[in-house]
Amino acid sequence: MSLKKKLLVLIIILLFIIPTKLFAQDSQFSGWIALFHTQRLSEHWGYSFDGQLRSSDKFGYLKNVLIRPAANYYFAKNKVVALGYAYFTTDGRTAAGNETFRPENRIWEQYLYTHKLGKSIAVSHRFRLEQRFLGETAANKNDEAFAQRFRYYIRGIIPFKNDSAVFNRGLYLALQNEIFVNVQNLDKVNTHFFDQNRAYIGLGYRLSKKVDVEIAYLNQYSKQAKTYTVNNVAHLAFYTRL
Repeated sequence: MSLKKKLLVLIIILLFIIPTKLFAQDSQFSGWIALFHTQRLSEHWGYSFDGQLRSSDKFGYLKNVLIRPAANYYFAKNKVVALGYAYFTTDGRTAAGNETFRPENRIWEQYLYTHKLGKSIAVSHRFRLEQRFLGETAANKNDEAFAQRFRYYIRGIIPFKNDSAVFNRGLYLALQNEIFVNVQNLDKVNTHFFDQNRAYIGLGYRLSKKVDVEIAYLNQYSKQAKTYTVNNVAHLAFYTRL
């Protein structure tokens, strides 16, 4: 493994260890499954979609459903802007065992930039601004709220073996990190500027230039109003590109 690859792996490992050991006050374990699809329609236009299902702690029940389509504009080979919508639901359980439900609608704007690190490592940078329309909860009527959140994501794909500049098939290592910060109406969410961090390490197999399958560990480190929580996530993802 080259020095650049070793440094990238070390950075991701530190992102796991530091928040978990120093600040976490609650630890959970859950499972997520996701589909990410992108479709190019013309030289400049296309669309994308992702759908996700997320369990509660210890796989107790289906906690979150996410549906997120977007329209994409390709203004350069490696630069894409997008305008999207997301519908996100949260089901919960109170200490007394009562069910809770809260829907959330989002409008979001995004800029995606991709490049190569060395000959074979593909790196993506994603900048996303979200307008969050939080619906009322079943247990607390009239608590609708609006907030804005900014997200920055970096992802690297490292092929285990690749003899050409284009990686079309084979095993790879996926490393990524995403940080979330609240930028408007902090009092309507967790009352803090910092919202959460997601560090991720995965093993994937590229079946063709159009399809990837990936199994991973995701460390979701989030700030609640008064506590820090680490959610240890078993993550299964499918990526399709047409």
